[in-house]
Amino acid sequence: MIGALVLAGCGDSDSGSDSGSSPARAELSVGAAYIPQPVSDSMAAGFLTITNKGDAEDELTSVTSEAGDVTVHETVDGTMKEVDRLPIPAHGQLVFKSGGNHLMFEKLKQQPKQGQTVSVELHFAHSGPVTVKLPVKAATYQPTTGHSGH
Repeated sequence: MIGALVLAGCGDSDSGSDSGSSPARAELSVGAAYIPQPVSDSMAAGFLTITNKGDAEDELTSVTSEAGDVTVHETVDGTMKEVDRLPIPAHGQLVFKSGGNHLMFEKLKQQPKQGQTVSVELHFAHSGPVTVKLPVKAATYQPTTGHSGH
């Protein structure tokens, strides 16, 4: 419910005087969010997809959660590294998936269990923050995204 309220507040910034052309901006939405039930008491990974239907690129700059510390990691050539920001292309997606980009939860206050949700707030360079609830799935969960045939 909070996520819907946050998203609804992002779209109405250009009411009033408009000189004809409004500046291009990102239109972000989040889906396919989940956390596999962690085997560790203190660490977990999170996955989601940020879709940008707007005409402007944006960047994910940080993620916060009351569950613990969250950092953003990218995987390049099999090597994982923490990054300060990741781009979300105009008319594109930023995908966090097993073996690729992911959220890393550390110093967890309690181990998330299957059936629970973990709330995170995504922060962007240009767009307002978005709150997302990540359901905790089985440790072996594999999402079906519809384009698994690639």
